[in-house]
Amino acid sequence: MSTPTVVLVHGAFADASGFARLIPELRADGVPVLAAVPNRGLSGDAAYIASVVRQIDGPVVLVGRSYGGAVITVAGVEDNVTALVYLAGYALEEGESLGELQGRFPDPPLASALVRREYPTGVPGGTGTDVYVDPDRFHAVFAADVDAELAEVLAVTQRPLAAAAFAEPATAAAWRTRPSWGTVSTADQTINPDVERFGYQRAGATTVEIDASHLVMLSRPKEVAAVIRDAVRATA
Repeated sequence: MSTPTVVLVHGAFADASGFARLIPELRADGVPVLAAVPNRGLSGDAAYIASVVRQIDGPVVLVGRSYGGAVITVAGVEDNVTALVYLAGYALEEGESLGELQGRFPDPPLASALVRREYPTGVPGGTGTDVYVDPDRFHAVFAADVDAELAEVLAVTQRPLAAAAFAEPATAAAWRTRPSWGTVSTADQTINPDVERFGYQRAGATTVEIDASHLVMLSRPKEVAAVIRDAVRATA
């Protein structure tokens, strides 16, 4: 079997540039890498990632950060997906939503730092709601261990998540049929670390705890790359 392609799925309030320090670590080992997700809604984003996976010739390891974890949970049922890796992510059960899982645990500081803005849906008169992190609180609640100047740039270039995604249930739980790995960000102010631990334990994931903020792949890329390499080696 060929070396799996690693498909990186980012979460809310960031884009694929958040993997800028992780990707070189993986490519240095000759691991093929792609990164993308629209952040519009769970079923649509999962369908998009599934379409990307189907067009890859060979095995795939899906890596999802934060909300991206929910996306890979659904998209990961594609035939050529060999493993799932969650980075401070949501490992949902089938029929469960982000809001339902998060609601079982105390709110993180992020909950009071969210800003909502309307956007046109394309339907006449129709609007949706995008959710952002207040730029003034972005560094503290989202990227506390990232350089302050970089955090300022990330704060003003953040990619929002459609609010509807929080209530949309997962239509599959790929971790039931795929081996999984997960990193817990123990200093996470965006997702309660116990949410991460609970999801990983339920999924039977190999779990690594890292003293990091929510943007663990930026602040601790070597540790994250090591977890992904383990998944690649175990399924190659």
